[in-house]
Amino acid sequence: MRFLILFIFFITNVLGNEVPDIKNLVINKELKTYDNLTFLDSKKNIVNLNDYKGKLVMLNFWATWCAPCKKEMPSLDNLILNPKLNNLKIFPINMGKDNVEKSNFFFSELKINNLKIYFDNSPTLAKALSLRGLPTTILFDKEGKEFARIIGYIDFKNEELINWLSLYN
Repeated sequence: MRFLILFIFFITNVLGNEVPDIKNLVINKELKTYDNLTFLDSKKNIVNLNDYKGKLVMLNFWATWCAPCKKEMPSLDNLILNPKLNNLKIFPINMGKDNVEKSNFFFSELKINNLKIYFDNSPTLAKALSLRGLPTTILFDKEGKEFARIIGYIDFKNEELINWLSLYN
């Protein structure tokens, strides 16, 4: 009986903590918290990350001149429709200092229909989050704490990634 209990404990812990084998996924050893992270919507209204506690949040930093950003954006657009991630909120934040029209054209050209465009409120957002390049996607749990980053391009249709994200949903 003890063997069975230990076996069940081992299997549930190993499978429950399994991380996808994605080379550019960086999982934080300790959860990171930030005070008052804000950015702008396309009408220049302030969006505060704290208002989305209770949701799995993805901040995706991109620019119109960034080739890997252009490559990953369609799969990010489709990710929001995935039924396994019904509690996911995605904020694609343009870091390229482009205006709304240029950003809208970029989304239109790529046939991005399910995401809205957001902008950095000030150059301090990139500094506060220690961004090193584009694209970068930062993942926040339901408590608003950063638990992982994807640095560089990723195909958001990756089933291994989707299944892992669903554990936080």
